[in-house]
Amino acid sequence: MTRVYIGTCSWADHKPFYPKGLPSNQQIVYYSQQFPIVEINSSYYRMMSVRNYELWAMRTPPGFVFDVKPYKQITWHDRKNPPDAEITEAFSQCLQPLRDANKLAAVHCQFPPWFQYRPDNLDYLHVLRDRFAQDTLAVEFRNRSWLEGEHLPTLFDDLRAHDISLTVVDEPQLGNGSVPTVLEVTKPELVITRFHGRNYQKWYARVKRTAERFDYFYTEDELREWAPNVLQLAESAQELHLLFNNNAQDYAVRNARQLRMILMGEMGLEIVPAAGEQSLLL
Repeated sequence: MTRVYIGTCSWADHKPFYPKGLPSNQQIVYYSQQFPIVEINSSYYRMMSVRNYELWAMRTPPGFVFDVKPYKQITWHDRKNPPDAEITEAFSQCLQPLRDANKLAAVHCQFPPWFQYRPDNLDYLHVLRDRFAQDTLAVEFRNRSWLEGEHLPTLFDDLRAHDISLTVVDEPQLGNGSVPTVLEVTKPELVITRFHGRNYQKWYARVKRTAERFDYFYTEDELREWAPNVLQLAESAQELHLLFNNNAQDYAVRNARQLRMILMGEMGLEIVPAAGEQSLLL
């Protein structure tokens, strides 16, 4: 039976979600009582200390898991400083507390829109596979050249051969800096789906905060349209992570809860419960 986790990308962006006056260092505690999974994306912006990961592991209950985005230099977002083995090894070492706690679900590599499909970039995926040999590795493309064209069967075969999971996305379809929703399972052990919203007006806009780009609230009809996609992925995947990245206000939290109700109530899927829900069941 497929294990389906539903949560959000980041936990710090959902201000209306938290009780008034809750200290910021306790947000992960509160969040982990409501959801069984979260993506750490602060790790993309700066190299976090080992202590950060130790505290996150300590402050979350058994069974809670994290997907982690690597530091931006590792995924070619820093054009002045290309990735190297040293920075990748340093980042990997910081994740050890999550590994020790059995809470590191995946290292999720989201590449920039200028990272195009070509042989040397494909080879770099193999490099990352080697550098994160002990971890589940997922890749998300943001340049359309990866997921359109005659090379698709070859690409999927390559990802399977190197044990790399292709991340599925929902996002605005606007030119080369967006990719289509491709329901292809390249690593049956895990498929990540990230919901970026459909804010067409801000997708390419120069914004002060990335939350502006993902300022979008999915309607119930839009989430119901996704239910058959989830079922199709569940037919081939042992584990699904459904993560909402529409991190404006508390949209991601609300949409995550809505999708859960749709999948459980209308589709009959079993969803991994949060710690707080488990205690209520007991």
